[in-house]
Amino acid sequence: MNTEELEAEALKLAPQERARLAEKLLESLENLSDDENAKLWAEEAKRRDQSWGTDPGMSRPAVEAFGEARARLK
Repeated sequence: MNTEELEAEALKLAPQERARLAEKLLESLENLSDDENAKLWAEEAKRRDQSWGTDPGMSRPAVEAFGEARARLK
């Protein structure tokens, strides 16, 4: 069974069972070694760096972003 099939099966579970599964999955991530954690963060940083240059919608002026954030907080 691949990840997509596993995900589809997990989504068929009752909400309480999905919550229990999610809790166990999150706990498993908390127990990663320092090396595993560093590797995952490096991969994420690389992914974000690559998407930064390929997706022009990913960036916008800070003034615009802060203005939108302030508007949402009001």
